[in-house]
Amino acid sequence: MKKQTAMNRDWIATARTLSEALPYLQRYTGAIVVIKFGGHAMGDDAEMESFARDVVLMRQVGVNPVIVHGGGPMINEMLARLGVQSHFVNGKRVTDAATVEVVEMVLSGRVNKRIVQAINDQGGRAVGLSGKDAGLMTCVQTNPDLGFVGTPTEVNPAVLRQLFEAGMIPVVAPLGAGGKGETFNVNGDTAAGAIAAALKADRLLLLTDVAGVKDAGGEVVTELTPDHIRTLTEQGVIAGGMIPKTETALSAIEGGVRAVVILDGRAPNACLLELFTDHGAGSLIRTPRT
Repeated sequence: MKKQTAMNRDWIATARTLSEALPYLQRYTGAIVVIKFGGHAMGDDAEMESFARDVVLMRQVGVNPVIVHGGGPMINEMLARLGVQSHFVNGKRVTDAATVEVVEMVLSGRVNKRIVQAINDQGGRAVGLSGKDAGLMTCVQTNPDLGFVGTPTEVNPAVLRQLFEAGMIPVVAPLGAGGKGETFNVNGDTAAGAIAAALKADRLLLLTDVAGVKDAGGEVVTELTPDHIRTLTEQGVIAGGMIPKTETALSAIEGGVRAVVILDGRAPNACLLELFTDHGAGSLIRTPRT
C-alpha cells in the first residue's frame, strides 16, 4: 500500500509538471531555438540519447530547434590516428590543408551523422548539413597565421526555414565556404551565434561543461544584461573559456536574438528545464526589458 501511494505521488507530480508547463509550451509554439551542442554530453551515449529525446519533444510541441555542434575531441582523435601533425600559434591550432580535410570528414561525417541518428532513433526527423550546404554560411579567413579558420560574414538561413516547414530538425556542422570555394573551420559557438542572429531566433542555448556565468563569489548569475557581462569581463570575473561564449552571446543579441542562455549540458533535461519550467537553467543574457 505504501509503495502504491508513493507511485501515485510520482504520477501526480508528473501531471502537475506537465500542467505547469502549458504557458511555456504556448509561449514557444513556432519559436526558433538554436542549440550549440558540445562538451562532455557529445561523448556520452546516454547523455546523447537524453539530449536527442529532448530535441524531439521540442519539435513535437511546436518549437523549431536547430542544432549546431562542435567536435574538437573527435577531431584530435582522428588527427592522431592518421598521423597528421598539428602546429600551434599562440596556443591555437593551425588548420592547414591536410588538417581541414580531416576536420570536414569528422564534423560533417562522424559527428554530424551520430547526432542525426540519435534524434531519428527517438522518432524525430533530423537532417544533417554543414554551413557549406545551400550557401548557409560564407566565411573569410580569420587569421592567415591560423590557416583555414573562418569567420562568418554572411548567413543565408533559407534552407533551415524550408526544413522547419517540412517538419525537419536541422543539425549543422560548423564549416563554411570561402569566396574561392575554400572550406573553413568555424568555432562552434561562433557558428551557432551567427545562425541564430540570421534567424532572429527566440533563444540561443550554449551548452557547456559549466553551470553558467559565475560572479566574483563563484555563484552562478541566473540573469544578466550585456552591460553586466562587459563589467564582469573588465573586472576579470569572466575569464578564460567563458569569454568567447559571452562574446558570442553579445554578438547574437546585437544581431537580433531575443535572449541567450549559457547552461550546463551535463544536467539532465537542461534544455527542457530552461524552456518549459519556472526554474530555468544556467545564465540568461538579454537586454533589459522595457
